[in-house]
Amino acid sequence: MFDESPVRCWRAKYCGFAFFVVLCLEPGTTLLAQDQSGSLGHQTMEMPPMNMVEMNAASMFLMNMSSGTASNPAAWPMPMVMKPFGSWNTMFMGQAFLIDTQQSAPRGGDKFYSTNWFMANAEHRLGQDGAFQVELMLSLEPATITGRRYPLLFQTGETAYGKPIVDGQHPHDLIMALGFHYALALSENTTLELYFAPVGDPALGPVAYPHRASAMELPQATLSHHWQDSTHISNEVATVGIAYKKLKLEASGFYGAEPDEFRWNIDSGPMNSWSTRLWYFPSDNWAAQFSVGHLTHPEMLEPGDQTRTTASIEYTKPLPGGSWSSSLIWGRKHSTYTKRNTNSYTLESVLPIRRKNFLTGRIELVDKDDLFAGQPEIEAFLDSTYGSTFRIGAYTVGYTRDINLFRNVETGIGANVTTYSLPAAIKPYYGDHPAGANVFVRIRLKGRS
Repeated sequence: MFDESPVRCWRAKYCGFAFFVVLCLEPGTTLLAQDQSGSLGHQTMEMPPMNMVEMNAASMFLMNMSSGTASNPAAWPMPMVMKPFGSWNTMFMGQAFLIDTQQSAPRGGDKFYSTNWFMANAEHRLGQDGAFQVELMLSLEPATITGRRYPLLFQTGETAYGKPIVDGQHPHDLIMALGFHYALALSENTTLELYFAPVGDPALGPVAYPHRASAMELPQATLSHHWQDSTHISNEVATVGIAYKKLKLEASGFYGAEPDEFRWNIDSGPMNSWSTRLWYFPSDNWAAQFSVGHLTHPEMLEPGDQTRTTASIEYTKPLPGGSWSSSLIWGRKHSTYTKRNTNSYTLESVLPIRRKNFLTGRIELVDKDDLFAGQPEIEAFLDSTYGSTFRIGAYTVGYTRDINLFRNVETGIGANVTTYSLPAAIKPYYGDHPAGANVFVRIRLKGRS
């Protein structure tokens, strides 16, 4: 009999946002979070917590997934809602931001919008050593981000209205994930993992930024997104993994195209791309990965394929009110059409102070060769005189203050400011000192500190 508390398997799981569940929780629903010692605590509403259906080692293995088969450090104290339904264990989690963005520079923009994600998971034991899990992640961004983009200086990737998106971030699809997991404990130290998702996350890159512990107080995407973790919404994903002690090796096949601009449907295509990833978990506080993937024609308006290589290391230390979480990420993109290698580097961190205050920071360096996509005359002029690739630096600092508005949700008001460094060659188009600012309201489930 597996004698570890069944709730421990939820300690690192982060999936999406189900705010409607929070407001309608039935008495006895369990809210979970880790305390400083790393052990999980319970917080209930008016009645004692309900007992979850007993889990085995394979069940607990599955619950440590965050995005597809990716994992944050196990010590990450993310709160969640759990409830048994018959012989199934379920969980609901997530986060939403209501944001006002203001940007300077000739190519900057202003907008009021919301980024958000919602998830429900259901897990069931299969025999003595196996477990099955189904996950559904949704986002209302196709409705809450109008014009198929929000302003983000120097951001590139995907399309809107048949044109490449430049200086803006695309919304996520309505269905961000629909996946099925199976795990089988082969021995005390070895677990086999199988994953299939019509929409999901192949074994390529770190945990995607919407679900990454170190990015929880930053509502905007990373400029490095399409170098590091943009495959978190892919189609026809199949992954096989084997975990042994502190190591996990995975291989995936998937459809390599980025999602199209029609965000309400599910895309599909042949399983024409591949990736492989090696994880190392030296302790509950650390998670490191190295991955390589080949993507067949990922960008609709760009010819050629891409080879993507990433490496990352993440650290989490539980503190009163949350956790100090940091990530260092590198991503390289090789284009088979242009023969160029472009690199990206991201360092980000969130630090809770006295339970209700969060300081955030993000530093990025990204090689951009598509800032003038759709402007062939400017692109040709710059290419002939200054070169095709420009290194952009983005430096973000922010603050969030939690306020008590609702009993069962964690509400915060925050702001962040980003300044940029850029080559002199493109300052005539962006200005000498471009900058951006975000003011936002953040809501997520409220767990015990």
